[in-house]
Amino acid sequence: MGETAIAPPPSGDQPGGSIFSRVIGIFISPGETFEDIARKPGFLAPIILIILAAGGLFDTMYVKIGMETMTRLTLERSPFTSHMQPEQMEKAIQDSASHLTRQLVITDISIVIITFLFLLIVAAVGLMIVNVILGGQAKFKTLFSVASYAQLPALLGYALGFVVILFGGTDNLDPQNPIPLNLAFFLNYKEVAKPLFVLAGSVDIVIIWMVILLGLGMSKATGGKVKTMPVTLCFVGAWAIWIIGKVALAAIF
Repeated sequence: MGETAIAPPPSGDQPGGSIFSRVIGIFISPGETFEDIARKPGFLAPIILIILAAGGLFDTMYVKIGMETMTRLTLERSPFTSHMQPEQMEKAIQDSASHLTRQLVITDISIVIITFLFLLIVAAVGLMIVNVILGGQAKFKTLFSVASYAQLPALLGYALGFVVILFGGTDNLDPQNPIPLNLAFFLNYKEVAKPLFVLAGSVDIVIIWMVILLGLGMSKATGGKVKTMPVTLCFVGAWAIWIIGKVALAAIF
């Protein structure tokens, strides 16, 4: 009696890869990893990793550099506090420096909120690009999962940031740009025109890497019906619009 062939289960019934394999896979085999994510979407693991890494980096920066210095640098760079009198600024700095624990909590909560908002916006833009502009069919949960894993290269940036903060000099460290992954890190914001500084900060290795992953991942989310290049180019366009807006605001203020 001949053997009966057993058909493989449909792709939707295949078990998803482990969290560890997906995290590693984003760096060494992103195509296969995104195919796995498209079969079994999930997003909590990468979000938690990013929040912990970002929170740890900024908390370390506050403790290592000092709350007073961090607040001073932040206020000096903000266009919304440029009208403050020196006495008012000093009072704000001293008040902030005396509440380190409160500031750490506020920072960590802000990181959680900003991370989720950022991913929601990226996934929403991806939904418009993939389904509306390019005529694909992908679920929001799948695209949100793709966006969540596509941000994982930021972990390398945070790791490098820890090295800079813990072992490098902090006298000239820019608290808003502590990681040497963009051109602005190598510029002195006090000596460069603000629009140029903002533009230099937008040329970021992690963002470029993320845009490439978004194009690949969202193509896989459609089963390959929408090709990678059109999705990537649409995200490049959206990124360019964002940069133009930032530079324009910097020029105005």
